[in-house]
Amino acid sequence: MGCVRTKKMLLRKIMNYELTTNSGIKLKKIHRFNIAIAIAFIFIASNASGQYAILKSDADSLVRKGADYIYNVKFDSATKCFNEVMRKYPGHPAGYFLDAMVEWWKIKIYLNNTDFDDVFLSKIDKVIEVCDRMLEINSKDLTALFFKGGALGYRGQYHAIRKQWLSAAGDGKEAFEIMLLCHEKAPGNHDIMLGTGVYNYFAEAIPEQYPLLKPLTLFIPRGDKKIGVLQLKSASIHARYAPVEAKVVLLQIYYSFEKNYNEAIHVAGSLHNSYPDNPYFHRYYARCYVKKGDLANYEKQWREILIRRINNMPGYDNLTAREALYYIGQALMIRGKYKDALKYLYKCDEACRILDDEPSGFMVEANMKIAKIFQIRGERENAAKQYRKILSMKEYNDSHSKAEKRLENLEQ
Repeated sequence: MGCVRTKKMLLRKIMNYELTTNSGIKLKKIHRFNIAIAIAFIFIASNASGQYAILKSDADSLVRKGADYIYNVKFDSATKCFNEVMRKYPGHPAGYFLDAMVEWWKIKIYLNNTDFDDVFLSKIDKVIEVCDRMLEINSKDLTALFFKGGALGYRGQYHAIRKQWLSAAGDGKEAFEIMLLCHEKAPGNHDIMLGTGVYNYFAEAIPEQYPLLKPLTLFIPRGDKKIGVLQLKSASIHARYAPVEAKVVLLQIYYSFEKNYNEAIHVAGSLHNSYPDNPYFHRYYARCYVKKGDLANYEKQWREILIRRINNMPGYDNLTAREALYYIGQALMIRGKYKDALKYLYKCDEACRILDDEPSGFMVEANMKIAKIFQIRGERENAAKQYRKILSMKEYNDSHSKAEKRLENLEQ
C-alpha cells in the first residue's frame, strides 16, 4: 500500500515536472549483473551525465552551442567550441566529454564505419582520467561523478554496438551504479531525469518485449513505463543540456517499442525541424511517414534524402541511399507506376549487392516487389524467375514460403 501511495505521489510530482525517488522504490546496488541485462541497461546508464554541472557562463554558452553543432552534423564547428572549453577549463571534464560526443555521433551516423572508434575510445579515456583526478581529491564530487558515469555509459553503448558483450556489461554496471549515486545527490535535476526515465521505461519494457529475459529481471529494481515516459517528456522540455537526448530516446520508444507512430512522428518532426541536416533524425522522420501510410509525404522525404546523398551531404551515405531507393520504389509501386518503380527497386537491389556480404532484408523485399510487379503486369515467366531468385537467398520475413505459394499460383 505504501509503495502504491508513493507511486501516486511521484506521478503527481512528475506531472508538475519534479523528480523524486525512482518509481517510489528505493534503488539498491546491483551485485550480480547478468550480461544480457547489462547490455539492455547500457542505454540507461549512458545518460548518467545528462547535467553537465554548473559551468561559468562562457563555458555554458560554448557547451550548448557546440551541442547544437553536433546534432546538425557540423562536427568541425563543435570541436572548435569544445577545444575552447578545454583550453579555458583544463581541469573540468565538460569539454573533454563533449569532444568525445563528437566522435560518438560520427559512429552513430556512420554505424558501419569503424574509422572513428579508436579516437572515440581515446577521448573517453581522457574524460575518465580527468574525473578520477577530481575524485581522488573528493570522492563525492558531483561533477566528476556525472561525467564519469556518462563516459562509461557511452563507452558501454559503443561496446554493445560492436558486440563486445563482456566489456559492455562491465561499463554498463559501473555507469548504472554511478547514475544511482548522482540521483541520490541531486534528485531535482531534470537532466538526471533522462537517466531515471530511461531506466523506468526499459526495466519494464525489456522483459515484456523479450520474455526469456523476464526471470533475470528479478535481480534488478522494478520499473514503470508510464512514469518513465513522463520523466523523459519532462527532461525533453526542462532539461538544460539533455533535452535532445531525451527526445531521441522517446522517438525510439514510440517507434520501436510502443508502435505509436503518431507520437513518433511528432518527436521525429521536432528533431528534424530543429536539426534539418541530421540524417539520423531525417531517416526516422521519413520512416514514420511510411509506418503511417502517408504515401505523398514519405515519397517526398525519401526523395529529399536521396538528393542529399547525391549532393554528398554529411551522413547521407550509401546505406541511406539504399533505403531511400527501396521506399521510393515502394511508393511508386503502390501508385501503380510500375515502370518507374522497377527502376528504383532494381537500383536498390544493385546497391544491396555492393553493400551486403549476404542477401539483406532490403534485397529480399526489393526482389519480392519486383516479382509482384511482373505478376501484376501478367509477365508470368519474369515473375517466376524472380521468385526462384528469392528462394536462392537467405530467408527473411517468411520470404521462402511466400515465394513458393506465389510460384504455385503462377504454375496453375
